[in-house]
Amino acid sequence: MSDVQPIPADRPFVVPYMTIGARTDGSPGGAADAIEWYTAAFGAREANRQATPDGSKLIHAELVLGDGLIFLADDFPEFSGSESAPAALGGSSVTMHRYVVDCDATIEAAVAQGAELTMPPTDMFWGDRFGGIRDPFGHNWSIATHMRDVTPEEMEAAAAEMFAGGPPEG
Repeated sequence: MSDVQPIPADRPFVVPYMTIGARTDGSPGGAADAIEWYTAAFGAREANRQATPDGSKLIHAELVLGDGLIFLADDFPEFSGSESAPAALGGSSVTMHRYVVDCDATIEAAVAQGAELTMPPTDMFWGDRFGGIRDPFGHNWSIATHMRDVTPEEMEAAAAEMFAGGPPEG
């Protein structure tokens, strides 16, 4: 019998795995650039990096972000048959969510590093100060600071009020 654990003790949770391609502005990007960006914008710490034998791309990398972990790699259409990074797909349907001490400052720092502001920080009915960005590699992030606890009844009433008028126009 093997002593190897089928689920590593330090990874009992879902880990987002991001495919990184060119920047959304069309300039070269890639996983190595994304690591630099996530480190500068969010204070991520690189924990692991595995490059191709020629060093031109990253096969796998791991970033520690708060108490969480993010995996990322360069896009490898030569193996998968098609490009799969957000810029190649015309966007991403996934949003990474992160709680921080200061939502406004974190979003401001990300925008200063080249992120696109998709939603300015706003006090939300569920008790969070909440906003959004799209990073230079096309990945969506929601950033929040929990400001107050809200009961399920308060949240239901606030949601009913918000949706009573229908979706915003625009």
